[in-house]
Amino acid sequence: MTELLESQEWEVRGGEAITLTAILALLAIGIVTVIIYKLFFSSSGKATLPGGFTFTWE
Repeated sequence: MTELLESQEWEVRGGEAITLTAILALLAIGIVTVIIYKLFFSSSGKATLPGGFTFTWE
């Protein structure tokens, strides 16, 4: 491993973790929104999640 020069240190950028976290958060919010929509606006009012979790609304 070599030491960076001061000019090279100024070019180092971060932010990839924040971007990935934001994308995963939006994906999770979207999935929860679809499940809630299925529960409240479908005629059967039933949703099944992976892992055997079943929600019903009558």
